[in-house]
Amino acid sequence: MTLKDKIIKKLKDAKEASLALANVSSGQKNKALSGMAQSLLKNTEYLLSENAKDVSLANEIGLSDAMIDRLTLTEKRIKEMAESIKQVAGLKDPVGKILKQWKRPNGLVIKKVAVPMGVIGIIYESRPDVTSDCASLCLKSGNACILRGGSEAINSNLAIHKTITKDLKKFGIPEAAVTMIDVADRSAVKSLLKQDSLIDVVIPRGGESLIRYVAENSLIPVIKHYKGVCHLYVDKYADLKMALDIMLNAKVQRPGVCNAIEKMLVHKDIAVKFLPEAARLLDDAGVELRGCDKTLKFLRGINPSTTLRVDAERSRSIKKAAEKDWYEEYLDLILAIKVVNNADEAINHINKYGSRHSDAIVTKNKKTAGKFLQEVDSACVYHNASTRFTDGYQFGMGAEIGISTGKIHARGPMALEELCTYKYIILGSGQTRP
Repeated sequence: MTLKDKIIKKLKDAKEASLALANVSSGQKNKALSGMAQSLLKNTEYLLSENAKDVSLANEIGLSDAMIDRLTLTEKRIKEMAESIKQVAGLKDPVGKILKQWKRPNGLVIKKVAVPMGVIGIIYESRPDVTSDCASLCLKSGNACILRGGSEAINSNLAIHKTITKDLKKFGIPEAAVTMIDVADRSAVKSLLKQDSLIDVVIPRGGESLIRYVAENSLIPVIKHYKGVCHLYVDKYADLKMALDIMLNAKVQRPGVCNAIEKMLVHKDIAVKFLPEAARLLDDAGVELRGCDKTLKFLRGINPSTTLRVDAERSRSIKKAAEKDWYEEYLDLILAIKVVNNADEAINHINKYGSRHSDAIVTKNKKTAGKFLQEVDSACVYHNASTRFTDGYQFGMGAEIGISTGKIHARGPMALEELCTYKYIILGSGQTRP
């Protein structure tokens, strides 16, 4: 059997499973989800040992620290994965929800009802927790899922898949409802993307090159989760201590994720006071800075021995930002900084260079905050809070399939409701059209 034939067989099984899953009760789905969460916890040691194989190889081939962080599982992260599944189980089932209902003059009753999409293909990189998050959300929303993770996480993904699917039949759910494409070869992805009769929608999660590859090669509708070029704008009316705290959280906590900031915009009136302290803290955290001409001018007069300790071993220093820096998603300990004249300039900069993901303003001025929240054209906009909250779990959605930066069907964290489409149910009493 060829690779293409094996993939088509898996997809046909998933299609059949989706038809059965659409009629499974909420109670059954919730019991299955609880079982999946417990299985993750019971198999922690096994999951960690399989993940260690991937991390070891990642170190050998020289992946960045940020990418290895995305790849690494810990006991804490496995507990969070289990808790995320439990939270999904506790959410209201969206399937069958009446979105709208009305009665026509001829007596017809029309209902707009939420239904599963069917079979969802998810192509992703690096993060093994995506496997359990996507499986749980698809199952709860009545969809079968086709999972294809990156080669760098193959052992981790297969172990998680095995762990969460082994007991599905106990709860009346076909194992094929959560299907893993266990081939690392990229040709498997190309073959999968042509099966528009078996997959209803494809959702890519990963770097820009992966997403563009999927969009350009797919015959299946694609919901794009593009890169996260997220911004923090520190306004002249900002609480500077708050701004520093938010800056560090948004840049340093997990720099390899899409909701970390990649750019910081600083109002010129507070730059002379804010930038030196910001630079000190970022330097201590190992962040490489790239600045506009004004940023460099503000920082060049500072004593390097007390502010920016240029470490020859790590080759870190403040560099002049190139035009491409304003577009780039680093997914690493790198931050580009620009001094702006006002909020209008900050907003225009974000709308030009940002990726429509998540952007934040720190200010005590409610009028300026309102203007920023209204005019920045991004899926998530924040006032006095870190962009790191753009996450299905943090939003109370249990988990997310990803963060959609598009505007059709879904935007922002994509969870249960966004995994449903709808159909019209029309109830009559013998009406015929005149």
